[in-house]
Amino acid sequence: MSTATLRERLIFTIASLLDGARHVAVGASSPIPAAAAMLLRAQKQLKNEPTVRLSILGSVKHNLFTNGSAELFDCAGQGRIDAFFLGGGQIDGQGNINLVGVGEYPEMRIRWPGSFGSAYLYFTVPKVILFREEHSPRVFVEKVDFISAPGTSAPEVYRKGGPYALLTGMALFMFDPKCARFRLLYTHPGHTLEDVKAATGFSFDIDPELTTTPLPDEDTLMLLRGRVLDQLKETYPDFAQQLTEEIAANAE
Repeated sequence: MSTATLRERLIFTIASLLDGARHVAVGASSPIPAAAAMLLRAQKQLKNEPTVRLSILGSVKHNLFTNGSAELFDCAGQGRIDAFFLGGGQIDGQGNINLVGVGEYPEMRIRWPGSFGSAYLYFTVPKVILFREEHSPRVFVEKVDFISAPGTSAPEVYRKGGPYALLTGMALFMFDPKCARFRLLYTHPGHTLEDVKAATGFSFDIDPELTTTPLPDEDTLMLLRGRVLDQLKETYPDFAQQLTEEIAANAE
């Protein structure tokens, strides 16, 4: 069997971060987080462990909701979602995310779709995983131009949720809410600490045991390339085809 592709490594890493969650919700246009949630569920099923409930927006087969994002927000507010994913056009070292645009608000030179319910979910979901495949100084900035959702809050502010980890195409960071800083835990194969520093616009701590991101074993790859990929086709057929082609190319 060929070695894991980058996207397979990302899926495997997210699945490990989700371990312990009972209900994972995945927003729209999020094929890699969706695949990771499916992988975790499949692993639990094989071990006869308590199953993981999935709510993947846009899916018919893998979605508990019948009223879209309205139910997602209700469920989160009731404490019934354990993990969710957020990205951002900009993310800074304090875990703040920007989904509005670049420049001084409101006259921004670049506008994005908007914050939607990101701030609400950032406060109510205990484990929020920040995910961006692109790792560059334009995404990871010292200070976001606009705060769609804050990474931390004042002690008197009631908050159950917040950033848990930040995964990119280069590395995995964990977030410490007490000091509002990221800590570099893993670099992906082919990337060094110097690479990550050069591509990150904010300062971060470095884990004393910094190492390379663990790779999925053969059994996990078989599960991912079999059951998980088949399930993913229902919601993300184009991505599933791309991943299939990447796997084939990687085997050559």
